[in-house]
Amino acid sequence: MKVSDDAKRLRQIIEKAIEDHKLTQEEYEIIIHQAIDDGHIDPQEKVLLKELNEMMANKTIKIIPNTDS
Repeated sequence: MKVSDDAKRLRQIIEKAIEDHKLTQEEYEIIIHQAIDDGHIDPQEKVLLKELNEMMANKTIKIIPNTDS
Protein backbone atom coordinates (compact mmCIF):
# COMPACT_ATOMS: atom_id res chain seq x y z
CA MET A 1 0.00 0.00 0.00
CA LYS A 2 1.37 3.42 -0.96
CA VAL A 3 1.88 5.84 1.89
CA SER A 4 0.15 9.18 1.30
CA ASP A 5 2.04 12.46 1.42
CA ASP A 6 -0.14 13.49 4.37
CA ALA A 7 0.88 10.34 6.24
CA LYS A 8 4.55 11.05 5.48
CA ARG A 9 4.26 14.59 6.89
CA LEU A 10 2.38 13.28 9.91
CA ARG A 11 5.10 10.69 10.49
CA GLN A 12 7.78 13.40 10.44
CA ILE A 13 5.97 15.44 13.08
CA ILE A 14 5.38 12.38 15.29
CA GLU A 15 8.98 11.20 14.91
CA LYS A 16 10.17 14.58 16.20
CA ALA A 17 7.97 14.13 19.26
CA ILE A 18 9.42 10.64 19.78
CA GLU A 19 12.98 11.97 19.55
CA ASP A 20 12.22 14.79 22.00
CA HIS A 21 10.06 12.60 24.29
CA LYS A 22 7.78 15.61 24.57
CA LEU A 23 4.96 17.26 22.70
CA THR A 24 3.52 20.72 23.22
CA GLN A 25 -0.20 21.35 23.00
CA GLU A 26 0.52 23.39 19.86
CA GLU A 27 2.40 20.50 18.25
CA TYR A 28 -0.45 18.15 19.14
CA GLU A 29 -2.91 20.50 17.46
CA ILE A 30 -0.67 20.60 14.36
CA ILE A 31 -0.67 16.80 14.26
CA ILE A 32 -4.46 16.64 14.47
CA HIS A 33 -4.85 19.37 11.85
CA GLN A 34 -2.42 17.56 9.54
CA ALA A 35 -4.36 14.31 9.94
CA ILE A 36 -7.73 15.83 9.04
CA ASP A 37 -6.51 18.49 6.59
CA ASP A 38 -7.63 16.58 3.49
CA GLY A 39 -11.06 15.75 4.90
CA HIS A 40 -10.39 12.15 5.91
CA ILE A 41 -7.97 10.06 7.93
CA ASP A 42 -6.41 7.32 5.82
CA PRO A 43 -5.28 3.96 7.22
CA GLN A 44 -1.64 5.02 7.58
CA GLU A 45 -2.64 8.14 9.48
CA LYS A 46 -4.87 6.07 11.79
CA VAL A 47 -1.93 3.82 12.66
CA LEU A 48 0.33 6.81 13.36
CA LEU A 49 -2.26 8.50 15.54
CA LYS A 50 -2.88 5.27 17.45
CA GLU A 51 0.86 4.89 18.08
CA LEU A 52 1.10 8.50 19.26
CA ASN A 53 -1.85 8.05 21.63
CA GLU A 54 -0.31 4.88 23.06
CA MET A 55 3.00 6.66 23.65
CA MET A 56 1.21 9.54 25.38
CA ALA A 57 -0.79 7.09 27.50
CA ASN A 58 2.30 5.20 28.67
CA LYS A 59 4.24 8.48 29.16
CA THR A 60 6.86 7.71 26.48
CA ILE A 61 5.87 11.12 25.14
CA LYS A 62 4.86 13.77 27.65
CA ILE A 63 2.56 16.69 26.91
CA ILE A 64 4.21 19.93 27.98
CA PRO A 65 3.00 23.54 28.02
CA ASN A 66 3.56 25.58 24.88
CA THR A 67 6.88 27.40 24.86
CA ASP A 68 7.13 31.05 23.98
CA SER A 69 9.91 31.31 21.45
